[in-house]
Amino acid sequence: MSTMQRQDHAADGSVGVLVSRASQQISVLVPEEMHLARAEMSQKGKRYGKGGALYGAASILGVLVLQALASTSVAAVALVLPVWDAALIITAVLAAVAGGTALARKKQIAQASAPAPEQTIDSVQAELSEIEEKAHR
Repeated sequence: MSTMQRQDHAADGSVGVLVSRASQQISVLVPEEMHLARAEMSQKGKRYGKGGALYGAASILGVLVLQALASTSVAAVALVLPVWDAALIITAVLAAVAGGTALARKKQIAQASAPAPEQTIDSVQAELSEIEEKAHR
Protein backbone atom coordinates (compact mmCIF):
# COMPACT_ATOMS: atom_id res chain seq x y z
CA MET A 1 0.00 0.00 0.00
CA SER A 2 1.38 3.42 -0.89
CA THR A 3 1.73 6.25 1.62
CA MET A 4 -1.15 8.12 0.01
CA GLN A 5 -3.45 5.08 0.23
CA ARG A 6 -2.52 4.58 3.90
CA GLN A 7 -3.31 8.22 4.67
CA ASP A 8 -6.67 7.95 2.87
CA HIS A 9 -7.44 4.72 4.75
CA ALA A 10 -6.43 6.30 8.08
CA ALA A 11 -8.54 9.37 7.31
CA ASP A 12 -11.52 7.15 6.43
CA GLY A 13 -11.00 5.23 9.67
CA SER A 14 -10.91 8.39 11.77
CA VAL A 15 -13.98 9.79 10.01
CA GLY A 16 -15.74 6.47 10.50
CA VAL A 17 -14.80 6.47 14.16
CA LEU A 18 -16.02 10.06 14.53
CA VAL A 19 -19.31 9.28 12.83
CA SER A 20 -19.74 6.19 15.00
CA ARG A 21 -19.02 8.18 18.18
CA ALA A 22 -21.33 10.99 17.10
CA SER A 23 -24.08 8.46 16.39
CA GLN A 24 -23.63 6.84 19.81
CA GLN A 25 -23.52 10.21 21.58
CA ILE A 26 -26.61 11.45 19.77
CA SER A 27 -28.52 8.25 20.60
CA VAL A 28 -27.75 8.90 24.29
CA LEU A 29 -28.08 12.69 24.11
CA VAL A 30 -31.51 12.93 22.51
CA PRO A 31 -33.39 10.89 25.15
CA GLU A 32 -31.55 12.72 27.94
CA GLU A 33 -32.46 16.10 26.46
CA MET A 34 -36.08 15.01 26.01
CA HIS A 35 -36.19 13.93 29.65
CA LEU A 36 -34.70 17.28 30.70
CA ALA A 37 -37.23 19.18 28.57
CA ARG A 38 -40.12 17.17 30.04
CA ALA A 39 -38.91 17.80 33.59
CA GLU A 40 -38.43 21.52 32.93
CA MET A 41 -41.87 21.90 31.34
CA SER A 42 -43.46 19.91 34.18
CA GLN A 43 -41.88 22.23 36.72
CA LYS A 44 -43.03 25.30 34.80
CA GLY A 45 -46.53 23.83 34.48
CA LYS A 46 -46.76 23.34 38.23
CA ARG A 47 -45.68 26.93 38.82
CA TYR A 48 -48.23 28.22 36.31
CA GLY A 49 -50.90 26.11 38.03
CA LYS A 50 -50.10 27.44 41.49
CA GLY A 51 -49.84 30.98 40.14
CA GLY A 52 -53.21 30.62 38.42
CA ALA A 53 -54.88 29.38 41.60
CA LEU A 54 -53.41 32.26 43.61
CA TYR A 55 -54.46 34.71 40.90
CA GLY A 56 -58.01 33.37 41.04
CA ALA A 57 -58.19 33.68 44.83
CA ALA A 58 -56.76 37.20 44.71
CA SER A 59 -59.26 38.14 42.01
CA ILE A 60 -62.24 36.98 44.05
CA LEU A 61 -61.02 38.84 47.12
CA GLY A 62 -60.29 41.90 45.01
CA VAL A 63 -63.85 41.93 43.69
CA LEU A 64 -65.19 41.79 47.23
CA VAL A 65 -62.92 44.65 48.30
CA LEU A 66 -63.99 46.75 45.33
CA GLN A 67 -67.65 46.15 46.11
CA ALA A 68 -67.13 47.30 49.67
CA LEU A 69 -65.10 50.30 48.50
CA ALA A 70 -67.74 51.25 45.95
CA SER A 71 -70.48 51.09 48.56
CA THR A 72 -68.43 53.16 50.98
CA SER A 73 -67.60 55.70 48.29
CA VAL A 74 -71.22 56.06 47.21
CA ALA A 75 -72.25 56.56 50.85
CA ALA A 76 -69.53 59.21 51.32
CA VAL A 77 -70.41 61.16 48.15
CA ALA A 78 -74.13 60.82 49.00
CA LEU A 79 -73.51 63.08 52.01
CA VAL A 80 -73.00 65.95 49.53
CA LEU A 81 -75.01 64.91 46.43
CA PRO A 82 -78.13 62.86 45.81
CA VAL A 83 -77.57 59.11 46.02
CA TRP A 84 -78.08 58.51 42.27
CA ASP A 85 -75.45 61.19 41.44
CA ALA A 86 -73.02 59.62 43.90
CA ALA A 87 -73.57 56.14 42.43
CA LEU A 88 -73.09 57.44 38.87
CA ILE A 89 -69.85 59.25 39.74
CA ILE A 90 -68.38 56.21 41.54
CA THR A 91 -69.39 53.93 38.65
CA ALA A 92 -67.61 56.22 36.15
CA VAL A 93 -64.45 56.30 38.29
CA LEU A 94 -64.42 52.50 38.62
CA ALA A 95 -64.95 52.09 34.85
CA ALA A 96 -61.95 54.36 34.15
CA VAL A 97 -59.76 52.41 36.60
CA ALA A 98 -60.86 49.08 35.07
CA GLY A 99 -60.03 50.32 31.57
CA GLY A 100 -56.57 51.48 32.63
CA THR A 101 -55.90 48.20 34.37
CA ALA A 102 -56.98 46.21 31.31
CA LEU A 103 -54.59 48.19 29.09
CA ALA A 104 -51.70 47.68 31.54
CA ARG A 105 -52.44 43.92 31.70
CA LYS A 106 -52.49 43.65 27.91
CA LYS A 107 -49.10 45.38 27.71
CA GLN A 108 -47.57 43.05 30.34
CA ILE A 109 -48.87 39.90 28.64
CA ALA A 110 -47.47 41.09 25.29
CA GLN A 111 -44.02 41.47 26.89
CA ALA A 112 -44.05 38.06 28.58
CA SER A 113 -41.78 35.33 27.22
CA ALA A 114 -43.07 32.07 25.86
CA PRO A 115 -43.19 29.14 28.28
CA ALA A 116 -40.46 27.18 26.49
CA PRO A 117 -37.84 24.84 27.97
CA GLU A 118 -35.13 27.53 27.78
CA GLN A 119 -32.48 25.63 29.76
CA THR A 120 -32.86 22.58 27.53
CA ILE A 121 -32.66 24.69 24.38
CA ASP A 122 -29.48 26.35 25.66
CA SER A 123 -28.01 22.96 26.57
CA VAL A 124 -28.77 21.45 23.16
CA GLN A 125 -27.32 24.48 21.37
CA ALA A 126 -24.13 24.26 23.43
CA GLU A 127 -23.81 20.55 22.71
CA LEU A 128 -24.42 21.04 18.99
CA SER A 129 -21.77 23.75 18.92
CA GLU A 130 -19.34 21.40 20.65
CA ILE A 131 -20.11 18.60 18.18
CA GLU A 132 -19.63 20.98 15.22
CA GLU A 133 -16.36 22.23 16.71
CA LYS A 134 -15.04 18.69 17.15
CA ALA A 135 -16.19 17.74 13.64
CA HIS A 136 -14.17 20.58 12.12
CA ARG A 137 -10.94 19.48 13.83
